[in-house]
Amino acid sequence: MAKPTIKPQDFATLYEGFTAPVSRFDCGRKCAPLNGGEPVCCSTQNAVPVVHKVEFDLLKTRTDLWSKFKPYDYATRQIVAELTSDCMAIHCKGARHCERDNRTIACRGFPFYPYLTRQKQFVGIGTYWVFEDRCWMMSNLEIVDRAFVEQFIATYEALFVKDKSEFTTYVDFSASARRVYSRWKREIPLLGRQGELLIVEPSTGDIRPGKKKDFPKVAPFSSEKEYREAVKEAGGEVPKEGLRAV
Repeated sequence: MAKPTIKPQDFATLYEGFTAPVSRFDCGRKCAPLNGGEPVCCSTQNAVPVVHKVEFDLLKTRTDLWSKFKPYDYATRQIVAELTSDCMAIHCKGARHCERDNRTIACRGFPFYPYLTRQKQFVGIGTYWVFEDRCWMMSNLEIVDRAFVEQFIATYEALFVKDKSEFTTYVDFSASARRVYSRWKREIPLLGRQGELLIVEPSTGDIRPGKKKDFPKVAPFSSEKEYREAVKEAGGEVPKEGLRAV
């Protein structure tokens, strides 16, 4: 495989084109009470950020927010051990210290990944299913803004041009998604290139337009009652003023 041609400045350009929030709402306030007060995507106890080493080279010139991640258990040691040679795991200071302009591509895009068909067509964005019981947004895909979807897709298309290994990674990851969902006997929800809901039949890879009933709802986000009970059990506190726009 050809050596990546991507440079630190390329990531600076990608950052400039990927600034849209996932939605108008601060979704981190919904999941934080279930995760010790931290949004699920902002703690390495839940999600370990993986970046291209070149991206970390850029971040080091812009901020002291990020440092090399140190594995703390078997699972995180496995994550680090399985990384390709051009990638690394990193750690940030946490949500309270977030610098939005210095978030990684992975942070900006969470909880989504680029979904590619068996024919290697980039048709939309899927969700990292392992977080579905902790990430409120994954049960509320209908509020994802179209601007976010469009910027996500444009960013990864540009990244794929610069680094073919990234493209291969997500071809393989999308195939893994089809295997997992096929085993679960569940369909895969995607947001298409214009933000529309699409449904993938995992055993065949066939895609159809989604309907309102197809938007996924996963416990404990299946209902407000279930959510409140889960927050209480976790020792958290339900946001009093509701979900505010950002």
